[in-house]
Amino acid sequence: EAALEVTIIAEAGVNHNGDIGIASDLIDLAVKAGANVIKFQSFKAESLVTPAVEMAKYQVQNTGSNETQYQMLKKLEMPIENMRILKKQCVDKKIEFLSTAFDITSLDELISLGLKRIKIPSGEITNKLYLEHVGSLKLPTILSTGMSTMDEISEAIDILHQSGLSSDKLTVLHCTSNYPALPSELNLRAITTIRERFKVNVGYSDHSVGSTAALGAIALGAKIIEKHITLSNKMIGPDHAASMEPNDFIDFVNSIRKLEMQLG
Repeated sequence: EAALEVTIIAEAGVNHNGDIGIASDLIDLAVKAGANVIKFQSFKAESLVTPAVEMAKYQVQNTGSNETQYQMLKKLEMPIENMRILKKQCVDKKIEFLSTAFDITSLDELISLGLKRIKIPSGEITNKLYLEHVGSLKLPTILSTGMSTMDEISEAIDILHQSGLSSDKLTVLHCTSNYPALPSELNLRAITTIRERFKVNVGYSDHSVGSTAALGAIALGAKIIEKHITLSNKMIGPDHAASMEPNDFIDFVNSIRKLEMQLG
């Protein structure tokens, strides 16, 4: 039986709202839908933002709150003890566990749990020390490129290579950092540009509504698709509005598997 062409990452992100029970339900959803990987986020609010920084526009809209970025993030932290429990659930359910680390300490904690691959978030694409550390670990690595320029992507790839990461272990994800991202701002053809210019594996981190964009991305050569999932769009939190609910996510995975057959 041929290996599946597209790796589907169910991005739980911070949609657990800091509750390990919800996180566990999101793993079950990803398993039921047939996703290959479930991904969370690991960060320490104090090493990510200063206490004074305001929330992004979309975060204010999606949370209906005027608290600071720090206050919001502090509530969404998932400590490593909980990640260990979630990782065990993933092993039991036969789905790959992944979490995006937003700082080196968080990354090292995750590596100690036995991560199979590393996900670099868009916000760290210009973080040279972080990139050097990731490259030195020589694990399969996914780089998101939201908000970045082609030059920044180029520089990040160079740093990863110089630090020890081989080309075949790197996948670069095209990404529009808006939640939800509008159809007019997706620029899916950037996937082709990234693939041809940097000679790397490509994928798509999809923050748009629906499945059209991801299917288009796969037709353009994306081998990894990342999609935010939630138990309900009505939940309060920064990313729920741009995430897929359970039934839609099950349909989403089925559509991708069908497209793989259709592409032949």
